[in-house]
Amino acid sequence: MTGPTQGVSARPRVIAGRYTLLAELGRGGMGVVWRAQDNVIGRQVAIKELHLPDGIAPDERRVLEERVLREARTAGRLNDPGVVTVYDVVAEHGTNFIVMELVEAATLSTLISAHGPMPQDRVVSMAIQALSALDSAHQAGIVHRDVKPGNLMVTPNGRVKLTDFGIAQAVDDPRLTTSGSLIGSPAYMSPERIHGNEASPASDLWALGATLCYAVEGANPYERSTTASTLHAIMNEMPRLTRAHGVLGAVITGLMMPDPNARLTGPQARAMLERAVAQPTPPTGFGAPPPNATMHYTPPTAVRKPWLKGLLITGTAVAAVALLVAGVFLGRWWFTDQPPAAMAETVTYGPGGTIEASQFKAGNEQCGDNLVDPNTTVNYTDCDEPHRVEVYAAAEPFGSAKMAYPGEEWLRGYAEDFCTLHFMSDRVPAEDKESKLRYVAIVPTSGIWLEDPAKASSSDKRYRDVACVLWNKDGTALNDQVYAK
Repeated sequence: MTGPTQGVSARPRVIAGRYTLLAELGRGGMGVVWRAQDNVIGRQVAIKELHLPDGIAPDERRVLEERVLREARTAGRLNDPGVVTVYDVVAEHGTNFIVMELVEAATLSTLISAHGPMPQDRVVSMAIQALSALDSAHQAGIVHRDVKPGNLMVTPNGRVKLTDFGIAQAVDDPRLTTSGSLIGSPAYMSPERIHGNEASPASDLWALGATLCYAVEGANPYERSTTASTLHAIMNEMPRLTRAHGVLGAVITGLMMPDPNARLTGPQARAMLERAVAQPTPPTGFGAPPPNATMHYTPPTAVRKPWLKGLLITGTAVAAVALLVAGVFLGRWWFTDQPPAAMAETVTYGPGGTIEASQFKAGNEQCGDNLVDPNTTVNYTDCDEPHRVEVYAAAEPFGSAKMAYPGEEWLRGYAEDFCTLHFMSDRVPAEDKESKLRYVAIVPTSGIWLEDPAKASSSDKRYRDVACVLWNKDGTALNDQVYAK
């Protein structure tokens, strides 16, 4: 690992009779990083020297020193080209040193500060490598805990190295912490960690999503002037992407879902990106995403943006994502600029919406006795009996009850992508479904979104649900259940 040279040691020191310190490469909260010469093998290495300020209590000093030793133990277990290799650990005169691979590269944060946002194709390549590195760590039972632009090193030829496992936690190690400490970088801390939950592979992936967002957008979507306001933004706002589109935008938003159970997994995200790289041009007859495409919804009367523009993967979407990355869904629906012919105009429920919440009483994987209409109520009915509609997918994907209303335009775009993903997958296995069936996304209005769920009646508990409903195109009854559980 390396960075801008900041100084040269006046008196070259030799560590363990083997490593000659040549120059200081950087300093951080956990110590000093040196360029050094391995006199036995004859190669240059990077050495991290633990350097704690005076005045730290003995118990806290012991914990911090143990963290550095844990960095060596955990990183030394990894074997991935995207992870900085640890060669040796040395304890000398009461000081700990970690000897590691010397990477001649700048950090992602340095590159963005100097050159601005990266092109999408470069971010996709970087994302695939970082996902591979994290997957290696997670498979070994290691959680990094501090994924951020400053810990991603990018070489001139585009290679990525994940570094600084100094606060990484092996899942099978006792938890080490200091009283009152906030472990990690606030702007890259997932919502569940802010809630006080343990770091996990899912929280590493959220942080990577924020890092990729920083790379392609040029700024962290949650960075604020104070730590408190940064944490508040993470808990109460959804990220807005203006430069990312297509698969990269879908991956970033899928990684940054507030609910860790609804988040894309590393293998899912990596498979989506690798498939996109392997299929860089759309199938014949369908347009590629325009260079200025965004992740915002546009009404059906206007020119539509590419599909999956605002994809946020939810808990019930995991099966559909697996189908997607397996190649079942990818194809013309990924690239088309027009909404599917089977999709009807999105319906809103709640105050000021198309229907009232009390007018739709069928839940997920249930059937209803009426078509969705402002003048009717859809009551639950047995799917084994003739019925008019089926709720083939539904979710409340937005995590915290304090999450701010994201806006009707954004919410419509998300719901339409969500319902289309499920409709085109084997979740709806009917033959000729595009010509025989219709489907609609049902989303909450701002009025019901902002209601206090504690005060809502039992029939209105679904105050943030997104539902996907299908029916026969000709309006006739469905005699058999269409969707597959």
